Amino acid sequence: MPTPFRFLRTALFALLLGAVAALAQATPSASEQKLIDALILRVSNMKTMTFMRNGDEHSAADAAKHMKAKFDHFKDEIVTAEDFIDRCASRSEMTGKPYQVKLHNGAVKDAQEFLNAELRTLRKGNG
Repeated sequence: MPTPFRFLRTALFALLLGAVAALAQATPSASEQKLIDALILRVSNMKTMTFMRNGDEHSAADAAKHMKAKFDHFKDEIVTAEDFIDRCASRSEMTGKPYQVKLHNGAVKDAQEFLNAELRTLRKGNG
């Protein structure tokens, strides 16, 4: 039969584990951080492309700054480069509308799809 002391010890241990879990923050590994940085740099260098956010057009440099600012804000929630794309580079936090990319030939693509393709290129070492 469990003693009151044993119950208290178990409850305190569970509370301690919960506190540790709450304090733990997710952050990208060094290799994922490198990919995120490379992706932001890659976007900033896409001079012939237009990035569309909530119906407004933005230069590649502005899009990269916006992604970086969102990353800095949500960094504790991001573990992978895919998380970065999903959380910081694919949709508006304010409206929920997806971001888009207008290519040099006028074609419009979903930013999440486009950036995931860019990420695959980086992961293969071809970027």
